[in-house]
Amino acid sequence: MPKAVWLLVIGMAINVTGASFLWPLNTIYIHMELGKSLSVAGIVIMGNAVMGVIGNLIGGKLFDRIGGYKTIMLGVLITMASAFTLALFNDFYQYVVLMLGLGFGAGVIIPAMYAMAGAVWPEGGRRPFNAMYVAQNVGVSVGAASGGLLASYRFDLVFLGNGLMYLGFFVLALLFFRRLQADSGQAQTTNVFEQGQEVENKKRFKALLILCAGFLICWVAYVQWQTTISVHIQNLGIPLTHYSILWTINGAIIVFCQPLIKYFIEKWVHSLKAQIYVGLVIFMVAYVVLSQADVFTAFIVAMVILTFGEMFVWPAVPTIAHQLAPEGKAGFYQGIVNSIGTGGRLIGPFFGGVMADLFGMSVLFYVLVVLFLISFVTTALYDRGLKEKEVGQRNMESSAS
Repeated sequence: MPKAVWLLVIGMAINVTGASFLWPLNTIYIHMELGKSLSVAGIVIMGNAVMGVIGNLIGGKLFDRIGGYKTIMLGVLITMASAFTLALFNDFYQYVVLMLGLGFGAGVIIPAMYAMAGAVWPEGGRRPFNAMYVAQNVGVSVGAASGGLLASYRFDLVFLGNGLMYLGFFVLALLFFRRLQADSGQAQTTNVFEQGQEVENKKRFKALLILCAGFLICWVAYVQWQTTISVHIQNLGIPLTHYSILWTINGAIIVFCQPLIKYFIEKWVHSLKAQIYVGLVIFMVAYVVLSQADVFTAFIVAMVILTFGEMFVWPAVPTIAHQLAPEGKAGFYQGIVNSIGTGGRLIGPFFGGVMADLFGMSVLFYVLVVLFLISFVTTALYDRGLKEKEVGQRNMESSAS
C-alpha cells in the first residue's frame, strides 16, 4: 500500500482504539458505578450512536465543503475535548452529555477518513477500504482490552486514556494529514443524501439494502459483547480484567488466523454467499454456547467461535457491496455498509438491555440465534433478479483479507 494509506490506517487504528476504551465499559459504568438499569444504559448508548449517525452525515458534507483535513481536525478536537472533560466530570448527566459529544465527534471523523483513503489511492479499488476496516477491528480489540485493564484500577483512568489516544491522533493528523489532502486533490462526494439521489441502478441498490438487512442483525447480536454481555460476566463474579482478555483473544485471532481463513475459503467455500452462510452458522453456535456459559472458560470458547464467524462475514459484505456498486458509486455503497454497523450499535444496546431486563440473558441469546435465520434469508434473496454479470465473481483473496 502507498505510504499515504498507511498513515490513514495508523490514524484509524489510533482513533478507534481511543473510542473503544469506552465501548464495552459504558454499560458497566452506567449500571454498576452510576446505579442505572440496563435499559437506561442502552438508551444512553443509543443516544451516542444517534449522534454518530448525525456526525457521519455532517462529516460527509463538511468533507465536500472544506476537505478532509479540516473535517478530521474538527472531529478530533470535539472528541478530545469531550474525553478529557469526562475524566474530570463524570456524574450521570455529565456523562450523558459528554457521550453525545464523543459520538458526534467520532461520527464526523470516520467518513472523512474513508473518503481520504479512497482519494489518495484511487487505483487501489476496495483495498484501501479493506485496510481501514482491518484497522478499525484492531483498534476495537486493543482499545477494549486496554480499557478493561484500566477500569480494573479506576474508571477515570479509562476516560483519561481515551483522551490521550485522541491527543495522539490529533498530533498525527496535524503533522501528516494536510499533506495527504494536498496529494489527493479535490475531495469526492461522499454525502449519503446527495449521492442517494443519483443511484443509477435500482436493482443493485435494492440488492444491497436486502443484504444489509441481514448484516444489521449480525451487528445487533455482535454489539451485545460490548454491552449486556460485559455486565453479565460481571454479575457472574468474573473479574473485569478477565473480560478484557476476551478482546485480546479476539484481536489476536483476527491478526494471526487470516492465513487459516484464507486457506479454508479457497479450498471449501466457493462464493461470497457461501462465505456468509458459514459465518452465520458459526455465529449461531457462538450464541448457543453463550446461553449455557457460567464460567470464564465458556466465554473464551464463545469468543473464539464468534471471532471466526466475524472473519467470514465482515469482509464478505463490503466485498459484495463493491461488486454491486455501479461505476463511480463504490464509496457510496461502502458508506451504506458502514452505516449499518452504526445502526446495529444504535439498536443493539437498547434491544439487548430491554430483553435482558425483562427476560434474562439466556432468552436474549436464544432470540439472537433465531434472528440469524433472517440473515440467512436475506443472504439467499439479495441477488434474485440480478444478472450474473452484474454481481460478478468473488475475489477469494480480497474477501478473506
